[in-house]
Amino acid sequence: MQPACVPCEELLREISAVLANLDERLVEDLVVKALEAGCPPLDVVERGMRPGMEEVGRRFERGEYFLPELITAADIFQGVLSKHVLPLLPRESKALGRVVIGTVRGDIHDIGKNLVAAMLRASGFEVIDLGVDVPPERFVEAVKEFRPDIVGMSALLTTTMLEMRNVIDALRAAGLRDEVKVIVGGAPVTEDYAREIGADAYARDAVEAVRKCAELLRRA
Repeated sequence: MQPACVPCEELLREISAVLANLDERLVEDLVVKALEAGCPPLDVVERGMRPGMEEVGRRFERGEYFLPELITAADIFQGVLSKHVLPLLPRESKALGRVVIGTVRGDIHDIGKNLVAAMLRASGFEVIDLGVDVPPERFVEAVKEFRPDIVGMSALLTTTMLEMRNVIDALRAAGLRDEVKVIVGGAPVTEDYAREIGADAYARDAVEAVRKCAELLRRA
């Protein structure tokens, strides 16, 4: 890929900065301006928007941002990406990896799951979001249909996190467990529990989920 021209470089730096500062209007204005100036759409994502999301993650880890800021950043990213950038991206662009994600059966909470999905997309993963209240059979069907690298499960309730074991057992019964990595997370979930049920990784938040998914792919 050819280096971006100087005006594009400046615009990409500005996009990164205003996204990190959660300024939705300026992000959209600058993305439109960059695309109209001829900046490659992939550069807008990879060198403008993604670094901004990475900075949001760093601020979260330093305690400067909290969950509301993460959700806001993810919403800004997804909105601008869907409206202005995705229609221009080449269909052959290859994602880092494919992740099937869902909130397990009996649980209808989706804020954490949605945030993880958005952060994964922001980091270059293809995400198939199964939604909430997803039974083990649907996870199995999705693995057969989409052939993901990773299955991600979320739960907010101690009663529903038990379903995570059921999903892993169902994948094993279908002969699919060795074909995918499994990552789990949610308020009641712990690293010990993830290890106990046979998951490959545990993430305490969306930022860590992205990092752990990247590590799982490197180990694959």
